[in-house]
Amino acid sequence: MTDHAPVVRLDGITMTFARGGQALTTALEDIDLEIRRGEFVSLIGPSGCGKSTLLRIIGDLITPTAGEVTVNGKPATRARLDRDYGMVFQAPVLFDWRTVQGNVELPLEILGFDRAKRTARAREMLELVELGDFVRHRPYQLSGGMQQRVAIARALAFEPSILLMDEPFGALDEMTRERMNLEVLRIWEQTGTTVVFVTHSIPEAVFLSSRVVVMSPRPGRITNVIEIDLPRPRNDATRETDRYFELVTAVREALHHRGGTGDPAGSAAGPTSPSAGRLAAEGAVG
Repeated sequence: MTDHAPVVRLDGITMTFARGGQALTTALEDIDLEIRRGEFVSLIGPSGCGKSTLLRIIGDLITPTAGEVTVNGKPATRARLDRDYGMVFQAPVLFDWRTVQGNVELPLEILGFDRAKRTARAREMLELVELGDFVRHRPYQLSGGMQQRVAIARALAFEPSILLMDEPFGALDEMTRERMNLEVLRIWEQTGTTVVFVTHSIPEAVFLSSRVVVMSPRPGRITNVIEIDLPRPRNDATRETDRYFELVTAVREALHHRGGTGDPAGSAAGPTSPSAGRLAAEGAVG
């Protein structure tokens, strides 16, 4: 699924927010990270640690105070202009006066696709997210999970090489969230798109990811990167395995600075018994 060429490279990223020329808050400090093509990487850390800020820096929505962002071998601004990114936010941000298909077509209209190509691509993406029977519905007629699937279809419509997802399932109930986790994995496996995913949920990060990047409280730094070696394809049974619970515990301990900072493989060793892992996973959503 992945190769070794970094599609995203962050070198020395620091972000300080200022007002009137006076520094107020350092959100991120000295972030170095490489993300390989085809990976699914989750960013996790306490509230206010700069996860979403880092995602927006990768997407060139904001410019870091210091450091360099390289995407597909070019500066982030060039990558944005080349439409290398798709982005999904926590709220789906759909337009109720447009149909589901019309919402998915919107970025293609902006890019100047003709009507036939827009229609074909939008319907292809809606079939991908299993909403092909809802093309003429309005967003308000859909459930929250279905609306997020429309947002994902829209983000993928122009075939970006990178999908940036900022807590896209945070507002959903737990059962819908678990179904959406399965959906996004299915889409990722079918498209091969590199995914960078922000979440507060430890179980979600472990279930979805190739690697979990653990961040410290503000100013956000990377304190650990944990390889997730769960076999694929993943399904509901994955969440019941001992290794899953061990990795949830490893991420949890890393967040509390008990897992070490220099050896991701060692930090993922997990608890000494499966029962300990299951206990540690109780209430693991942060």
